[in-house]
Amino acid sequence: MASAGAGYIEPTGIPVIILKEGSSRTVGRDALRVNMMAAIAVAEMLRTTYGPRGMDKMLVDSLGDITITNDGATILDKMDLQHPAAKMLVQIAKGQDEEVGDGTKTAVIFAGELLKQSEELLLKEIHPTTIVSGYKKALELAIDYLYKIAEPIDITNKELLREVAKTALTSKAVHGARDHIAEISVEAVTTVAENRDGRWYVDLDNIQVVKKHGGSLLDTKLVKGVILDKEVVHPAMPRRVVGARIALLDAPLEIEKPEIDAEIRISDPTYMRKFLEEEENILSKYVDKIASVGANVVVCQKGIDDVAQHFLAKKGILAVRRVKRSDMEKLERATGGRIVSNIDDLSEKDLGYAELVEERKVGEDKMVFIEGTKNPRSVSILVRGGLERLVDEAERTLRDSMSAVADVLRDNRVVYGGGAAEIEVAMYLREYAPKIGGKEALAVEAFAKALEGLVVTLLENAGMDPVENVMKLRAGHREGQRWLGVDVLRATLSDMKSLKVIEPVLVKANAIKAGTEAATLILRIDDMIAAARSKTEEKKKEEKKEKEEEEKEKD
Repeated sequence: MASAGAGYIEPTGIPVIILKEGSSRTVGRDALRVNMMAAIAVAEMLRTTYGPRGMDKMLVDSLGDITITNDGATILDKMDLQHPAAKMLVQIAKGQDEEVGDGTKTAVIFAGELLKQSEELLLKEIHPTTIVSGYKKALELAIDYLYKIAEPIDITNKELLREVAKTALTSKAVHGARDHIAEISVEAVTTVAENRDGRWYVDLDNIQVVKKHGGSLLDTKLVKGVILDKEVVHPAMPRRVVGARIALLDAPLEIEKPEIDAEIRISDPTYMRKFLEEEENILSKYVDKIASVGANVVVCQKGIDDVAQHFLAKKGILAVRRVKRSDMEKLERATGGRIVSNIDDLSEKDLGYAELVEERKVGEDKMVFIEGTKNPRSVSILVRGGLERLVDEAERTLRDSMSAVADVLRDNRVVYGGGAAEIEVAMYLREYAPKIGGKEALAVEAFAKALEGLVVTLLENAGMDPVENVMKLRAGHREGQRWLGVDVLRATLSDMKSLKVIEPVLVKANAIKAGTEAATLILRIDDMIAAARSKTEEKKKEEKKEKEEEEKEKD
């Protein structure tokens, strides 16, 4: 029962108020139904974006900023959902994105399908805890079987890794340039990957992505080094340095103002001159120190004074200032240098090396390219595209494809796409369900049906008949065609292994786990108590959101 009266309990005929005024409480089946409807509505919203024939969403925020995307995590993040159950799906999508970098839509749509199937079981008077228990058993069986049918691939074969990247890019807006972007993704990930005691580790933060609209997607390129979105500070400095010896400074090349206000009384003009000369001398010593250790390039995290710029230019040193901390760390890793926070401590050992440091014009802006580094454990990708929105989407898709390649390096087992793995696992669960027996067997069958729901979504988005084609897929799998799936682009059923539609098993397994966790969490809620929102909290939330937007713009 739902009651706006929020918490009136009458054990002896005396009303007792236990909740704050304005709170609302929804109890029992009503609470469950409301949460399920909210989560299913979110999953339905994402359904049309699923698969290679999926559509894009245009999202306009409160400030009027437009985002056009097909990426599940981005859509949910930008939608600013209000319902608490819907917010759970956003967290599931974010978790999936952070863990394996892809498969967010699969997780959310699967959670929605599980909840849809639960509706029918609830109508049969099956208790939610029985459904949850059945789903958990089905999840264990599904993951075990998924890993059983997964096939190992040779991760030294770059051609196969490119196919993994291309599969992750198929449903994206960059489809026309997917071969080029897949090539860059594989090259970038394999460059930064580290083998530690026979296991591969990939930190995608070591891959810097710089966006500049203008040109086409095919102008996107990989740089074995670091790109700084800055220009050389002084016009008299060299624009190109070959055989660069780079000083990385976390100290300002300027005379810092005292933290407390100080007043200096000068009565004689000669003292004024001496005062200014002393400033110059300090900066000149700093520059002499940098030049004495053999540096011909300075990358500074703080500011560089005009006078210091003049001295550096006289010595023929190229300098860049106000570089982000994250870029400094990438440079440290790539060039083999060390970030120094006190110029007096700078020594020859602290210098990094790069074959070339050059300022180039990209679009309307100038950028500094640092290439041919000692240890290219840090690389950069310059993303181009004719439209700013397209460049943003290209960056998101690039992250997805690099994540897919990184997942395969971590665990070289793969399954084949087009719904082949889902149908195979669903059929296995259907055969196993009778062995479990009781009402839980119905929940296991519902889980299998939810897996098929992912395939139905693919078929619907491709404009194919879902009922007829699911029957054909089941028949094919019974005959031993394990990797028979939906060839969405040709609107037919084909062997996915021969088409090289390769998906990392990590992504698939994680998506199924995440979707099941979200659905079971929602099914276990039978009471919703919502406090009244105060106006001050609303105001704080708005201010926090505006602050976050400003910080994003600064970055």
